[in-house]
Amino acid sequence: MKNASWILSEQCAGRSAKERAALSPALFPAARIRRLAAGFLLCFLAATTLWLPLPAHAAQAAARPVPATAVPSHEQQEFLKALIKGAREEVSRRPWYKSAYYSGGGIPPADEGVCTDLVWRALKVAGYDLKKNMDADIRNNKAAYPRVGKPDPNIDFRRVPNQTAFFRRHAQKLTTRIDAGSIAAWQPGDIAVFANPDHIAILSDKRNAEGFPLLLHNQGPFATEGDDFMAWYARGIVAHFRFIP
Repeated sequence: MKNASWILSEQCAGRSAKERAALSPALFPAARIRRLAAGFLLCFLAATTLWLPLPAHAAQAAARPVPATAVPSHEQQEFLKALIKGAREEVSRRPWYKSAYYSGGGIPPADEGVCTDLVWRALKVAGYDLKKNMDADIRNNKAAYPRVGKPDPNIDFRRVPNQTAFFRRHAQKLTTRIDAGSIAAWQPGDIAVFANPDHIAILSDKRNAEGFPLLLHNQGPFATEGDDFMAWYARGIVAHFRFIP
């Protein structure tokens, strides 16, 4: 089938310029020319739009990258290693899970404890006195602690919501996502807080076959290092911290 441009060239062959100009409107009526021009313009706009960059907010929404975290220095890595060592020492003692109030300072016997006791005991091995610093922070910033009415040094530092509040104020807050793009953000020595019920744990330097970190924690009947991360994550993740004083 002959197209319009071929017909035009055929009809115009051997004719004068004036005769060729007279033929064009007959072969290409004005309405058809306008339709062709409009179609060309739409195609041009569509093609150029595909190459325009996304608005900043749209690009961010599409990507949603895991926030970058600074690589710990050698000194910081040594602190995190000492924290894991302290948590393993708690696991090796196998203290039985016992939720109780201890007067005279709030320190339970070495063979008793809950999830929060593993955290402060591990930090103490690493050289950081969590109880001392939490007691001081609660005195000076009581409104930041949801489980504190009248400050009580015998119990305040052993409540999960209060430890969470302290780490929100003094630790690096990290992603709570867990997928192929974020699994590397969960590093040994990090602290994870879970829900249903309130629970806190330290991430081990060991991982399971899928790459999920083991937990150093006391969920009962005694402190353990186990492949419990995803079971607790499914209950609800509250926060993910990296604490380096």
